[in-house]
Amino acid sequence: MTKAELKDFLDAKAEFYENPTFLETDPLQIPHRFTKKEDIEISAFLTATIAWGNRKSIINDAARMMKLLDGCPYDFVINHQESDLQQLSPFVHRTFNGTDLQYFVQSLQNIYNNHGGLETVFTENTSPDSLQPVITNFKNLFFELPHLQRTAKHVSNPEKGSAAKRINMFLRWMVRPNTKSVDFGLWKNISPCQLSCPLDVHSGNVARKLKLLRRKQNDAKALAELDKSLRKLDAEDPVKYDFALFGLGVFEKF
Repeated sequence: MTKAELKDFLDAKAEFYENPTFLETDPLQIPHRFTKKEDIEISAFLTATIAWGNRKSIINDAARMMKLLDGCPYDFVINHQESDLQQLSPFVHRTFNGTDLQYFVQSLQNIYNNHGGLETVFTENTSPDSLQPVITNFKNLFFELPHLQRTAKHVSNPEKGSAAKRINMFLRWMVRPNTKSVDFGLWKNISPCQLSCPLDVHSGNVARKLKLLRRKQNDAKALAELDKSLRKLDAEDPVKYDFALFGLGVFEKF
């Protein structure tokens, strides 16, 4: 397959899978249940945080998480008292439990009250070619409050070699335009050209079969390699190919 043929193939797949029907089986449906910007941001961040494992379980557990936050995540984050955190104790999704959720809510309150909110934190000091250093800075800020060491593992650090799949997915949701009623396009101060593909086992395997990626591990170095390949296909919106790679892997068993 020539480069032109590969681009045509992936453009068609991206167009096909970037469709509202995609939301029927995707965790992204959770933030689509909200209309207020801060509710969307917080529900998207928390949903992305637990987005590993069975997709149906992710959706069910994210919905349960929103219910524990009284169906109003921003209001709960901003106005909760310490006693309110107890209602989060029963939550569990794989290794992310109620103790972790309690800290996440406390840290989000700190971010909105003292650091200008999630958008401000992610849009300060961005690099034109990569948001991975910003993700590392975010993790350091997110865990500036006293916390259990076990909780810190639930936010990835590219500086330590992680592909940071879940945060890159969250950033895609927030940044890419809402032209297809899938992503939100809420954050205008980050360009889609700065985004990185949420690299996981599905997108990684398809990328290797298409010779977009040679590195075997799905780590930060693999992400940088995939970034370069996708930017050659579309420098302005490389992460639209996330739909193609994920769709080919999950739905077509490519």
